[in-house]
Amino acid sequence: MLEGIFIGLEAAFSIQNILMVVAGCLIGTFIGMLPGLGPMSIIAIMIPVAITLGDPAAALILLAGVYYGAIFGGSTSSILLNAPGVAGTVATSFDGYPMARKGQAGKALTIAAVASFAGGTIGAILLMIFAPALSSVALLFHSAEYFALMVVGLSAIAAFAGTGQVAKALMMTILGLILATVGEGALFNMPRFTMGLMDLQSGISFITLAMAMFALPEAMFLVLNPARGASNAEGGSNKITNLRFSREEGKAMIPVIGRQSVQGFFIGVLPGAGATIASFLGYAVERNIAKGEEQEEFGKGSVKGLAAPETANNAACTGSFVPLLTLGIPGSGTTAILLGALIALNVTPGPRLMTDTPEIFWAVIISMFIGNLVLLVLNLPLIPYIAKILSIPRNYLIPFILFFTLMGAYIGQNNSTELLLLVGLGVMATILRFADYPLAPLLIGFILGTMLEDNFARSMQLYRGLDFIIERPMTLGLLVLAGLLVLLPSYRTRRARKRAEGVADGD
Repeated sequence: MLEGIFIGLEAAFSIQNILMVVAGCLIGTFIGMLPGLGPMSIIAIMIPVAITLGDPAAALILLAGVYYGAIFGGSTSSILLNAPGVAGTVATSFDGYPMARKGQAGKALTIAAVASFAGGTIGAILLMIFAPALSSVALLFHSAEYFALMVVGLSAIAAFAGTGQVAKALMMTILGLILATVGEGALFNMPRFTMGLMDLQSGISFITLAMAMFALPEAMFLVLNPARGASNAEGGSNKITNLRFSREEGKAMIPVIGRQSVQGFFIGVLPGAGATIASFLGYAVERNIAKGEEQEEFGKGSVKGLAAPETANNAACTGSFVPLLTLGIPGSGTTAILLGALIALNVTPGPRLMTDTPEIFWAVIISMFIGNLVLLVLNLPLIPYIAKILSIPRNYLIPFILFFTLMGAYIGQNNSTELLLLVGLGVMATILRFADYPLAPLLIGFILGTMLEDNFARSMQLYRGLDFIIERPMTLGLLVLAGLLVLLPSYRTRRARKRAEGVADGD
């Protein structure tokens, strides 16, 4: 391992590879800021550029830099406009955007940058130490375990519901699961609920739904409520330049960053999980273990609520390289494109990559340390200028949000049906927001729905029924964990109610 690290240091610190890290981070950050243009799109576009470099290590360092740069930069539009740039930053908007609404946009962006840097760096350390051992653990996860993992994700919906809103959150989750069934399933080639439209055969695009749930309603709220836009315009440069968080806030973030770096990394290691699930679970876990007033602050501008998903998604992004490099298994759509790039460069990822071409394996890992430092150094000085988006007058800000929302939805699928879906779902989301329904559970249900259905059906086929729950101890353990996640919030609510009643009786 030490020999490999020295080989990686020598390769990563060459002039060419340092330039590749900087270029990848810059491109990824700016692409991540634009809603709809996620890392998958730009990595696919840049594969020909990477191949022309000729050096597989340099090519993979460039593409990896774009990947975690996009995750790093995706938080910007989530915090400032409530328009998530990539799927992994949806949970960032839950507390990042309320902070920006309070005039703390600079602080929110600083917290996101620091948490992202910490998550990515700790993830890279864990990758360096545990990559060989974790490759064998990842192989233990089959369809049954992935089904149980999706159930764990769905069981965390209570974390995205306000006080007394668990029933509403459950209804929205079911609606998300219903929307996930539109189009062809992985095991069945028959179109479902498409109403005869060919454009719906591949299902509803995640980007379209994310924009409809968050960005479009925000534009409508700016139109319907002039005071909302006026507060943006009044933000002024004095509030925007306030980039620092207090020492108390820093102390509160440290344990969150520690927990979510580890949890996010291990979720990223699992093929098929990825940064999105890691960010949602990270947010849910931190909210569930928070106490009293801290828990009530979630969704209203909580420092912990912002740091948790930002740490988890960057750690998971690093963790996803474990199955890619050590097993040759892509853990997400983005790493599937990276796998294609490796094969095009005549590099075969798998168990022998560390021994046959250690300079590639270790150079990529060492470059992640450099990349995370580059991202922090590049982003912190730019925060005051990026945050000035909030000082744009309302009559300019609304077309700006609408343009990127429509462009993001159209680019995702390249058909006009997406625009009609966007408008229809956006109007529905606005009505639901007026009725005080949480929209995050709908998006969680949609994201996890397809994977839940596919893995459940595959498990039922392999084990001829529900026997897989008993036959696979890991599956049973995950389902028990899901049950605890459901029962814990209700137990805590009941205990708080009894305590309040006891105080009232004492009075």
